Amino acid sequence: MSEDLAGYIDHTLLKPEATKEDIIRLCREAQQHHFYAVCINPSYLPVAAEELAGSAVKICIVVGFPLGAVTTAAKAFETAEAVQGGADEIDMVIHVGALKGGYSEYVMNDISAVVRAAQGKTVKVIIESGLLTDDEKVLACRLAEQAGARMVKNSTGFGPGGATVADISLMREAVGPGMEIKASAGVRTAETARKIIEAGAQRIGTSSGVKIITRDDSGSNA
Repeated sequence: MSEDLAGYIDHTLLKPEATKEDIIRLCREAQQHHFYAVCINPSYLPVAAEELAGSAVKICIVVGFPLGAVTTAAKAFETAEAVQGGADEIDMVIHVGALKGGYSEYVMNDISAVVRAAQGKTVKVIIESGLLTDDEKVLACRLAEQAGARMVKNSTGFGPGGATVADISLMREAVGPGMEIKASAGVRTAETARKIIEAGAQRIGTSSGVKIITRDDSGSNA
């Protein structure tokens, strides 16, 4: 059994076709299985806040999602609105094009604005590693750290690739011991989750959380 992994999991539903009923189900599964958080789109924050009232499950809201190419002001507004609505954590997407174009100061200021708007809530910075070189991944992580974010995250789940041991290890080396890492996209089994955690991740974003903790890695009922 893999219930020991439950506390690492952000139970995630970010599909555009997700309904209110789907979000309610997600929240109830998170409570039942003692996941760390649910990760959802901003419009469903009131639904999750009502469903999880009095629960230990955190609410994580995505910002600038999934492309990261909205304005800094828009990201800051989304963040402030989410915090006011009861969000515990913010997963923001960097401006990937700005990073690749060499505009490091812009990227850091973009992150800093979200950190300020979060008013002390945890900010995770999504770097979309599948679009970056290793040097760019390291730079993105260090900019996030300098900007005051608490965690870095490898992927939105909408970009190419997903969480790999190599990327998580590289991100772990790039940031100091006080910063945490969230692995996202492609983590669907307990075996993969454990390898990713061993590589340095403190959190896993996945839509397969229930499967991970209730089935063994052969897929049979545990």
